Amino acid sequence: MVGLTPAAIRAALRQSAPRNVPEWRRLRRAWSRQLSSRPAGEIIRLATELVNDGSWGRLTAYELVAHHPGGLAALTLTSIRRLGRGLADWGSVDTFACYLAGPAWREGRLPTRQINAWLRSQDRWQRRAAVVCTVALNVRARGGRGDVARTLAVCRQVVEDRDDMVVKALSWALRSLVEWDRAVVAGFLIEHESRLAGRVKREVSTKLRTGRKH
Repeated sequence: MVGLTPAAIRAALRQSAPRNVPEWRRLRRAWSRQLSSRPAGEIIRLATELVNDGSWGRLTAYELVAHHPGGLAALTLTSIRRLGRGLADWGSVDTFACYLAGPAWREGRLPTRQINAWLRSQDRWQRRAAVVCTVALNVRARGGRGDVARTLAVCRQVVEDRDDMVVKALSWALRSLVEWDRAVVAGFLIEHESRLAGRVKREVSTKLRTGRKH
């Protein structure tokens, strides 16, 4: 790759040592401007080399693809799997699901069988990623257009999951669907009332009643 390379980005992250997200994002935006005219395939290869370089490297990888003009359209099942390897923290999982995997699923580039495979995983982060992918189906700011069927199909598979990361993701998924079909979400709470975690029932009920999480 001519110009900006994974090694250059790694060196810049080490030298700059971002203390917070705003500092890091200024760097990422500058890199996105430099890479905007490069072929999308090159950006995905660059991102794949960065995902194991700590949390800033991983977040940089995901946002470089998401903010490249052709990045999302160039994603494939293989590239998404590679970019999703090693997920092990809340922020990286949600960025991966909201910026890459969820939009790819919404647009038909990631098959539902992969979402289901993550839901069956023993890895809590893969299960959380699968549930958070529904956010891209329903949140307008993420390009969501509303997808009741796919969202509920995912939610039904984790109603008894008591891992805190998955419980919080399930609450988020259902709350995101409220805008599109309040009655369906209310019915889901009633149908699964005895199996859902208390947090999910409280937060989603409050969203239905007040329009807010709390």
